[in-house]
Amino acid sequence: MVDYVTIEKGLGPEGRIAVVRFDRGDGINALSPEALRQLTDAARGFEDDAETSVVVLTGGAKSFSAGFDLKDAEGRSRATMDIGTLRRHLKLGPRLTRAWQEMEQVTIGAIEGFCVGGGVALAVALDFRVMARDAHLRVPEIALGMNMSWQSVPRMLHLMGPARTKQAVILADDRISADEAYQWGLVEQVADPGKSYEAAMALAVKVAAQPPISVAMTKLTVNRLAHALDDLASHMDLDQFALASLTDDHKEGVAAFLGRRKPRFRGR
Repeated sequence: MVDYVTIEKGLGPEGRIAVVRFDRGDGINALSPEALRQLTDAARGFEDDAETSVVVLTGGAKSFSAGFDLKDAEGRSRATMDIGTLRRHLKLGPRLTRAWQEMEQVTIGAIEGFCVGGGVALAVALDFRVMARDAHLRVPEIALGMNMSWQSVPRMLHLMGPARTKQAVILADDRISADEAYQWGLVEQVADPGKSYEAAMALAVKVAAQPPISVAMTKLTVNRLAHALDDLASHMDLDQFALASLTDDHKEGVAAFLGRRKPRFRGR
């Protein structure tokens, strides 16, 4: 089993900062099912960690993540799953983002290169996002005949409002630059190219210097208020994705992506 995730603890003031690095070493950093499991385990590993109050999540030097790995054998096996098996397998993504959102520690994402699809879903589950000026975001799910899942639409809605969320998700082929993401409220800070990690760590130092218990309680209060109604739509999110994955448009979208051509959708 290849380890895609490394964890370093004991950094910063009083050793209260940890760094989780997701890097498959290929410059793409796609989220295979195994990568999803490892990142979920990494988040859950902080549940009883009273020594860490801030966690910085970073990807590789060229990419935060290209999103779900459409070429992974386990991921592609979804095409032959019955609906019950498919619904269970689709829980890997929401399980990941929920694990990161519900961490007691303050979480900060450092984004270099590109952050696509599931990478965006993971990023918006964090408390703060720092993005390199030459990086970009993109949400391609609709262009693949799917819906944006992993409970990320409510999170994006809280950050940007309804119109910008629709713009980001429906206009699937449009890249969102770092400056646009900052103006829209999708990221909190823009850093010089190659410096997002340093900027994220500087922010982490400021947070780590605050009283840990007060910080944790404040994060919990804000999250509970902001996301109080999100769970009402969580089942719909997963089932919409399962339904969309059975359509001809989804098959066409994936085939066009893998074949490097424009898709022809027919609403079927």
